[in-house]
Amino acid sequence: MTSSPDDRVRLRDVFAHPGYRRLWTARTASQWGDVFATVALSLLVFDLTGSALGVSAVVAVEIVPVLLLAPFAGTLVDRLPRVHVMVAADLLRAVLAATLIVAGDEVIAVYAIAFGLSVGAVLFNPAVNSTLPTLVADRELVAANSGIWTAAVLSQIALAPLAGVVYAALGPGPAFGINAASFLVSAAALAGLRLPAAPAPTRRAGFFADAAAGVRLVAGDRLLRALGAGQLLAALSAGATSALLVVLARDHLGLAPSGYGLLLGAIGVGAVLGPFLLTRLVTDPRRPAFVFGPFALRGVVDVVVATFSALPVALIALAAYGLGTSSGAVTFNSLLQAHAPAAARGRVFAGFDVLWQLGRLVSLLVGGLLAAAVGIQAVYYLGGALLLVAAAVGWHGIRSRPAPP
Repeated sequence: MTSSPDDRVRLRDVFAHPGYRRLWTARTASQWGDVFATVALSLLVFDLTGSALGVSAVVAVEIVPVLLLAPFAGTLVDRLPRVHVMVAADLLRAVLAATLIVAGDEVIAVYAIAFGLSVGAVLFNPAVNSTLPTLVADRELVAANSGIWTAAVLSQIALAPLAGVVYAALGPGPAFGINAASFLVSAAALAGLRLPAAPAPTRRAGFFADAAAGVRLVAGDRLLRALGAGQLLAALSAGATSALLVVLARDHLGLAPSGYGLLLGAIGVGAVLGPFLLTRLVTDPRRPAFVFGPFALRGVVDVVVATFSALPVALIALAAYGLGTSSGAVTFNSLLQAHAPAAARGRVFAGFDVLWQLGRLVSLLVGGLLAAAVGIQAVYYLGGALLLVAAAVGWHGIRSRPAPP
């Protein structure tokens, strides 16, 4: 429901929960390190290989573990204490990030470590998303997710340029050291996390049977099925349009590299505003307008930037795109957390990670071919159409679901 000034949940309300403060601290600390590592990893691989293809391979080795391991990782999250899973994933990633300091001059080692870091994330992310609903009330989920998302966006905006400066001045070692330290800070914060109640035990029919049960849950639940279809369609759009924004800036808008930076800045401004506005407008993520309206907004933006070539139009549109991306991510995540059974949340979130990364990978491949064959505008028209279809599919699914008990 839309919030009145008297009943809306503010960020200070969720930060009053000690468990949420620990989870937020862990997520934010590791996000700071990830920003440094992501920038340094891309620059390092480009220096080692001298090719864009080499950099693209880093993206591939980060996606493959999700496609291969996420269903089993989600089952582990549902079977084991989730705090233990998160701490173990952080410690694994701390060791791997530190190894990059000494092994960063071997490109094969860099790819192998990037693969291992992604394995850690495959375990960590479903555990975090499964844990958050146990720390706050249902009506606080939007504010709680907004706090985590806002910190992530601000970290990206503030630290990505600094990471580039650190790499240029000192090389990749300090960036990877910061990343390793951030995982240790995260693990320390999570080690003291005490969950109010453990989720109901998963029925132990065997590890693979439990994994298959998670797939059946997502496929058999009407709302989860609609959300999954929306997730896949959105990934098929965003994978290409996000990666090829630099091409749109150069070929369609006729911008210099500094102009491309302005486009990214506009998206960042919108992304920061999205959660800020959500916490003032909504506490219940179940309304279709707040879950799938952002998909429609982003679809319209893709069509607008493909049609018009004026820079002011593009900046306003992309600010709206950033707002739609962040607000949609918060409400979508909150709805999944509120709807998924507590004992199966790990498998549900892992399954949605698979849909996102699969769609993103296909989108990158098809988008590149389409841009080369037809032009960059066709990529954005297609991306806009996919997002509008995602909004329609999701809207129908959420409107036709049975009323919650």
